[in-house]
Order: sequence, then C-alpha cells, then structure tokens
Amino acid sequence: MRVLVVAATEFEVGGLMSEVRIKSQESRAKNQGIEILVTGVGMVATAFSLGKHLAINQYDLAINLGIAGSFDRSIDLGEVVEVVEDSFSELGAEDDEEFLSIEKLGFGGSGFKPSARLYDYGVANIRQVSAITVNTVHGNDASIQKLGYRISPQLESMEGAAFFYACQQAGLPCLQIRTVSNYVEKRNRDTWQVGLAIKNLNSFAIDLFQQMDRRKK
Repeated sequence: MRVLVVAATEFEVGGLMSEVRIKSQESRAKNQGIEILVTGVGMVATAFSLGKHLAINQYDLAINLGIAGSFDRSIDLGEVVEVVEDSFSELGAEDDEEFLSIEKLGFGGSGFKPSARLYDYGVANIRQVSAITVNTVHGNDASIQKLGYRISPQLESMEGAAFFYACQQAGLPCLQIRTVSNYVEKRNRDTWQVGLAIKNLNSFAIDLFQQMDRRKK
C-alpha cells in the first residue's frame, strides 16, 4: 500500500519524517510505502504542489497532517481530530452585508468531504469535526462572530479543503487529521500549545501507520 502524507511544513511532521527515515535505513527501502510531501503554507501552494506531484505518482491513500486553530472550546489544545467536512469559507462575493457563496453565485462548490475515513483503518475513538480553509486566519472578534453566524465551523486551517479538492480531482482516497494548537481569538501566542499539538500529531501518525502495517499481516 502506497501512502502519501501531505503537510504544509516540515515542522509539523518532523517526528514522522525521522521515524520514516529510521525505518527506511533499517529495511533499506521506503518505510511501508510511506512518502511525505511538504507543500508550503496555504491553499494555493497545497493545490499546486499536490496536483503536480499526483500527475506523475500514484498512491492508494493520501493523508493530510497538520495543526489548526479551533473555534470550538470543547476541543482540548493538543487534541487529535479527524476533519470530515471542510470548505473554502471565503470563496464567493460580498453583496453589501451579505456574503454570497460560490454555490449561490452558481459557479461551483466550496465544500468537500474525505473519501476515506480513519475507521477504515481500525481507528474509531477520535473526534470528528468540521473545518474551514482560509487565506487569513481569524484574529478579530467581529469577524469571528460574523463567521460563526454564517457557518459555525469548529476548526480552521490554510490547506485542508485544497488538499481534499486536489485528491478529489485525482480520484485519490484521502483523509485529514489535525491537532489543535490554539483557539481562534484575538492573536495571543502566549496561550498557544504548538509544541504539544505537533508532538501529539506525530505520535498519532506513527501509531496509525504501525496499526495499518499490522492489519496488512
């Protein structure tokens, strides 16, 4: 089974990359068919890098790993979640105070769902959430409140929906896993738990691949 791990930065998947390299050295081959693609931050970089890569490579599954901000305070900082709905929340037009989605404009769709799920690989005890993908992460009380009235998402990232879109276009089964590094509020890095989020993300990913490998035997 060939699996492509997609991440915006090496920083987010450093632990997994080290594990893959260690296993690769031991076996003198790519670890369990796992490859890692670092795309760069944002939806444009993600869509371009992933589309270019998938044009000349084939996989059985793609997994998007990354950290995210949470609007939902019931989700703990550092918690690992599975994104089962994602959308381009900014894709559309303004009509004075009203936002017109791309669907309302009749030019396509902005929402996406994964074509694979963690329960397909024996993982059932993880929270499932909805997310939005943005160019500008939220840090203003007024814009956060306005967004909540319109969509009420649980998480936000800068890549998720672009990942789903590219995989959908390529016909590649995909899923998205994120850990919460901060709550979406007026920007205050002192309250963020980036280190914890990355540690938990990488630990989860390593355990997931070990479990997937055991299921093949």
